[in-house]
Amino acid sequence: MQQIRKFSRHVALCVLVMGASVACAQNFPSKPMRIYTAEAGGGADVVARLIAQGLTASLGHPVIVENQGAASGIVAAQTVAKASADGYTLLFFGSGIWLLPFLRDNVPYDPVRDFSAVTLADRSPTVLVVTPTLPAKSVAELIALAKAKPGDLNYASGSTGAAPHLAAELFNSLAGVKIVRVNYKGTGPALNDLIAGQVQLMFTTTGTGLAQVKSGRLRALAVTSLEPSVLAPGLPTMAASGVPGYEAESTHGLLAPANTPAAILDLLNRETVRVLNRADVREKLLNAGVEALGSTSAAFAASIRADMSKWGKLIKDVGIRAE
Repeated sequence: MQQIRKFSRHVALCVLVMGASVACAQNFPSKPMRIYTAEAGGGADVVARLIAQGLTASLGHPVIVENQGAASGIVAAQTVAKASADGYTLLFFGSGIWLLPFLRDNVPYDPVRDFSAVTLADRSPTVLVVTPTLPAKSVAELIALAKAKPGDLNYASGSTGAAPHLAAELFNSLAGVKIVRVNYKGTGPALNDLIAGQVQLMFTTTGTGLAQVKSGRLRALAVTSLEPSVLAPGLPTMAASGVPGYEAESTHGLLAPANTPAAILDLLNRETVRVLNRADVREKLLNAGVEALGSTSAAFAASIRADMSKWGKLIKDVGIRAE
């Protein structure tokens, strides 16, 4: 009898919690929401603002974008991780947020434990570009050249642990070559030295890299997506060019604090995916060098775990540490 009473109380409690969650979702939102993202004008900011505009229209309350890129996004991530789990405070960042614990000690949040995934919003591959004076017109020729002269070739790279840096190190690992990194303070100086022939190659964004290819200043060898990309039409993939299994893409996603009610997460997912599926939004993102996605919450959570497994191992193996 006592066990029956305990079970009944447990069921009643679950019903109350579920009821409160549904009621909360039915009243959501009832005030402005905030999306914390990286610095103004960057890739994450562009996508976050398009999402915010769409959600403002569909949910009937302002969605404000807060630019907080300090400390590689740690400040923004902390803010959201500590916020009330009510859907009003969200985080929109790239993979750096869930890879930072591999690059630094004492990161004050856990990317899996402290957040609830809403949706994987977009992706963009990098492109492998070389100086035209390099005697390699394909990935296979580049690999042969690098193996013939181990340590002689250099690649330019900006931020440590960013997508282009990791793409280059993945190439070293899977192709079995040793191309030495030359670290720059940003993409601009790195690209200038590549064009000048001070370094031989670079992994860079499609928008930046292909613009220089069209001008004849650089030569493109491959795109880093697993499948051919609409962002780099006609360019072969690394996987099809002699590096089987190679895939390296930059992604951004929307996160909420851990324990946000499922009903609210479902609403945020549904409305955000609807925004990302709009033809005008997809076109704007393509023009910005980004491919719109829009996934389920579960698929985004699985993507984060897969990223942490894949890139975390590479970071540890290579010994990459953030500045």
